[in-house]
Amino acid sequence: METLTDSIVTAVQQADTLLMHAESLTADVAHASHALAPLISDLALILGMGAAVTLLFRWLKQPLVLGYIIAGFLVSPYLDFTPSVSDMESVDIWAKIGVIFLLFSLGLEFSFKKLMRIGGSASITAIVEIVLIFMTGYLLGTALGWSTMNCLFLGGMLASSSTTIIIKAFDDLGVKTKNFARVVFGVLVVEDLVVILLMVLLSTVAATQHFQGSEMLFTIGKLLFFLIIWFVMGIFLIPTILKRVRRWLNDETYLILSIGLCLGMVVLATQVGFSAELGAFIMGSILAETTSAEKIEHLLKPVKDLFGAVFFVSIGMMINPPLMLANWNIILLVTAVIIVGKFLSTTCGAVLSGQSLRQSVHVGMSMAQIGEFAFIVATLGLSLGVIDDFLFPVAVGAAVITTFTTPYMIKYADNVYFLIEKILPRKFLVSVNSYASSSQNIQAESEWKMMTRKFISSTVTNTIIVLAVIIAGVRLLLPLFVTLFSNRLYASISACAITLLVAFPFLWAMMFRHTDREKYKELWSNKQYSHGPLLILEIVRILIGVALLSYLINRMFAPMTVLLIVVPPIVVLLLIFSKRIRQFYTLIERRFMTNFNSREIAAARKESPMAGIKREFAPNTVNDTWDVHLVDLEVSQEAEYVGRMLVELPWRESYGISVVYIRRGENLIYAPGANSKILPFDHIGVIASDEQIQNFMPVFESKNIPVNNNYDVEDIVVEKILVDEHNHLNGLMIKESGIREKYDAMVVGIERGVLRIPNPHSSEIFQEHDVVWIVGNKKKLKTLHTS
Repeated sequence: METLTDSIVTAVQQADTLLMHAESLTADVAHASHALAPLISDLALILGMGAAVTLLFRWLKQPLVLGYIIAGFLVSPYLDFTPSVSDMESVDIWAKIGVIFLLFSLGLEFSFKKLMRIGGSASITAIVEIVLIFMTGYLLGTALGWSTMNCLFLGGMLASSSTTIIIKAFDDLGVKTKNFARVVFGVLVVEDLVVILLMVLLSTVAATQHFQGSEMLFTIGKLLFFLIIWFVMGIFLIPTILKRVRRWLNDETYLILSIGLCLGMVVLATQVGFSAELGAFIMGSILAETTSAEKIEHLLKPVKDLFGAVFFVSIGMMINPPLMLANWNIILLVTAVIIVGKFLSTTCGAVLSGQSLRQSVHVGMSMAQIGEFAFIVATLGLSLGVIDDFLFPVAVGAAVITTFTTPYMIKYADNVYFLIEKILPRKFLVSVNSYASSSQNIQAESEWKMMTRKFISSTVTNTIIVLAVIIAGVRLLLPLFVTLFSNRLYASISACAITLLVAFPFLWAMMFRHTDREKYKELWSNKQYSHGPLLILEIVRILIGVALLSYLINRMFAPMTVLLIVVPPIVVLLLIFSKRIRQFYTLIERRFMTNFNSREIAAARKESPMAGIKREFAPNTVNDTWDVHLVDLEVSQEAEYVGRMLVELPWRESYGISVVYIRRGENLIYAPGANSKILPFDHIGVIASDEQIQNFMPVFESKNIPVNNNYDVEDIVVEKILVDEHNHLNGLMIKESGIREKYDAMVVGIERGVLRIPNPHSSEIFQEHDVVWIVGNKKKLKTLHTS
């Protein structure tokens, strides 16, 4: 009986325990449901308000970014008559994810080749503008008595213009085909890159709370080191991996894989001390060089739009009306500095880059605003806790005002130029235009300069790779082997051997390889050039290699005497096995270049014929003082000339324009002949001046030689050659020169002293010292220079 009673008591106790667990579980579930509800309701509120406001802004033909900011203000806690977001922490996390995807998407559109095609003109303009406006922002903050961090971040916020607002204004005003527009697009690309790197430096200064030259140099060196390593390894590995697993990839797995790679690089960047934004941008720029770039960009767009909308709405939620009203005078002052400062700094940069004053004024007037990156920089400062709260609404207020002033500044750029022309002395104007003209004169790049540039770039790249391998060996392999082997000497020998084995190809290339052996021998044997510089370069790179080897041996083996015993045999081994190492290095280099040029190779093989065609033509090849440039126009299906051949259209004779390509679907008709027909929705490449385009557009209204798919739009460049004894053009007519037949090129202009002959007749005779403007494939034109 007692046993039965005990059993009942035990069962009751267990039942009570289970009941308590059930109640606890029910409470946890209820708590989880309450915790989940605010996140879902907040997201519904954000997206619903964002959709409503952006529909209104689209109807008003205003930038959607402003619509998102207004929507964020409407759901902020500062307005009592509208619903407000309740869980700001969750929204902040979503906003940070939005910044990551915005930078990842920007990297996908970036491409290192695009940066190289921009050329010096846009690069010089952007760098001068960023330096001057950054200093202006810093000095303004100092004059207002702000803290050093507020001053630095104000300069960072002013450093970048708004791509979205500029493109919208260009479309509305119909100036996207103007010559100055291509310079603006190039400046925007450089600005994006420089501001991303500037954010890294600002983060470093914010972490230390002081500015030291040595520390900044270390940060810049560290940044360049990791950028090169990530770029080289990323281009070498990722396209190869994507190619191997392509058969198993569909839209879903492409999206998951690309997001995984993006977030993986974000984690890696933060682990080595950089920002998450930099990691996202780097991975995007790496994927931009693959054949899957357009597909990934297309798949990622809905994700970017979703999280990007949350980010810009969160920007609006930070607008504090009382704080903005209290600082209205500072907002107006910063706005004035943006409009005047960015106009003057960009105009100065454009003039220094060799553009005419009129075009420089147009570029400067187009860039006088701030936008998306200003918000990102301000958000970075707030998240780091290094700037005051008032600075963010100041940036938002200035951005809103300059958004509305931008179209008017672009529209009245000519009026400003004419006013400047009246104010400035005539002598000064002549000097500026003379400088712009002289800076565009042909400066043949000597073989020595080309060889030196290749020499230095190869040495620097391989040095960084060797240094990375050595650091990995010392920091990772050696500690691992020390734990595996009881003998320190065995561990050092094993780690050193593996490190040297991996580093050998790059170490050999750094110390002994010549990028162009035949050209190097020719320069060495040419008595016109001194052997001194070549000899110094050879000695320097060998010394760098010995220094790296010495560092590795010293870290692996403590006694310095080991250096004298180990280093010389290693150098001897590099020389003995030079041929085999060169073969192995050539395979590595070939794989890298194949991956780097995979989009162009795929286009040539018709795997992805549209892979290389961009939305904008590459802004790199046309003289700024002679207002001639390439414009891509789309043929309307209602155009009256549809179906007619080029020979039937008096475009060249009446308007002075030349059609240099026709892009039809996936095919590109390069240098179309007289019998080529114009069909609906064709894209034709027209070369002309701004004035000729303006006169031609009313006739054009809106937008069959065998198709040559080996060329791409980006391969078509405008170059100039000098008629001299080297190319044997002197005395020949254009039609006798064989330029079209031999080099698939067209002569579109001749500069003869002060005389300029645009679109010359085929019977025009070349004269000595003529500067001939030619449109053609950049690879084939190189042979024309030396023929």
